[in-house]
Amino acid sequence: MVINARHRHAFRLDELGMEIMRIAFPAALALMADPVASLIDTAFIGHIGPVELAAVGVSIAVFNQVSRIAIFPIVSVTTSFVAEEDATSKLASGDPESGECQGSFSEDSEMKELMPCTDHDEHEYTSPFSSKKSATMTEVENRKRIPSASSALLVGSVLGVLETLFLNFGAKPILIFMGVKHDSPMLTPACEYLTLRALGAPAVLLSLAMQGVFRGIRDTETPLYATVAGDAANIILDPIFIFLFRLGVSGAAIAHVISQYLIALMLLWKLLRQVDVLPPSIKNLQFGRFLRDGLLLLVRVIAVTFCVTLAASMAARQGSVPMAAFQICLQIWLATSLLADGLAVAGQAILASAFARKDHSGATSAASRVLQWGMVLGLLLCFILGIGLQFASKLFTKDAKVLQLVHVGIPFVALTQPMNALAFVFDGINYGASDFAYAAYSMVLVAIVSIVFLIILSSSHGFVGIWIALTIYMSLRMLAGFWRIGTGTGPWTFLWS
Repeated sequence: MVINARHRHAFRLDELGMEIMRIAFPAALALMADPVASLIDTAFIGHIGPVELAAVGVSIAVFNQVSRIAIFPIVSVTTSFVAEEDATSKLASGDPESGECQGSFSEDSEMKELMPCTDHDEHEYTSPFSSKKSATMTEVENRKRIPSASSALLVGSVLGVLETLFLNFGAKPILIFMGVKHDSPMLTPACEYLTLRALGAPAVLLSLAMQGVFRGIRDTETPLYATVAGDAANIILDPIFIFLFRLGVSGAAIAHVISQYLIALMLLWKLLRQVDVLPPSIKNLQFGRFLRDGLLLLVRVIAVTFCVTLAASMAARQGSVPMAAFQICLQIWLATSLLADGLAVAGQAILASAFARKDHSGATSAASRVLQWGMVLGLLLCFILGIGLQFASKLFTKDAKVLQLVHVGIPFVALTQPMNALAFVFDGINYGASDFAYAAYSMVLVAIVSIVFLIILSSSHGFVGIWIALTIYMSLRMLAGFWRIGTGTGPWTFLWS
């Protein structure tokens, strides 16, 4: 297979390696910001009591999954579209650094050996932006005009308001659907946390939409600085609102909302200095392609969300202690897995640009490199979590029963890291190739199989069964990504041509 032809270059700090690191490292830290903030809430609330911890666990699961459904498609398509617009506008303007079949890494011998560039490849990728320079990316008073950015901000703002209304009016029914019973002591604190946290939805969705724009122009440092500042504010405000003002779970939600609006304001201030967000006309927003590919990813993210949400629901139905333990394990699982998503962001941005330039050599090399790094990152996380969580779990709760179940979940959290890392990286590669249809349909199939396992195993093996099912789920996601590239189908047909 071509993608494995130059495995010895995995950690070579050449121009490609440095570009991946420059994008991936800050992107990974920024992606981890919200899960880390949720972990901070979990740590503080865990010292109030197991009931409150379980209640917040259900609420965070609901909020995160609803937000993910609303914004994930926008972020992903925005990153690819902005990267394509950037590459094709440079080509059209004669930028020598972005010449066709050269790319940013044209001098790297690894790429020359992997795949020769030709103008006669019948499987060439043709960017939908290649003949639309005037309508895509121009300079306006030293600011870039990027239609995809304008579209993302508009859609993100509208969806944020709709999410706030949905969660505020539907909090109780949603929580009951999640498995929190009418007479459960979890219901009241869960409703309080969810309705307050929902007030931050417009800020969350707008921030993530802007992050998609910054990723597309390969600026992952700005989102990092903003999210670090927001999380620092959350860390400071959490103990003040929870313990000093005696607001409990409501205080944690208020602190989180304040931090999210701080992040949104910082990102918007920076974006307005670089991008003209007012398009000349509605036609320039290119809503057709934006919504088509966004809907495909919406199908995918609904499938992903249903699996994770169902797992949380199954844990909640077993009681407050299993749910509290599941919440701790899940937040750690998600937070560490997002390190690999930083590599996925780098792969997506570089691949989208390479495909827009028809630089198949660059696309192959970038895909190979991020996969190799993803595998090593997964193994490293497996080792760190397998040892570290044995001691770190006490930071989240002192309840003996919860800790006992957490220790049962630790092997699953640790051992699934390699497959998690590869699954995330494969997602980024598919998005970079604009292979949104395959990403959607393959995930639906994976979800159907995983849901069957989740229902059967949670009923027969309880808490352990849920984690076995999640392990199967991530394994299938990884295999689906591997199959597409390994067989050279879809946008990857040039690998075997």
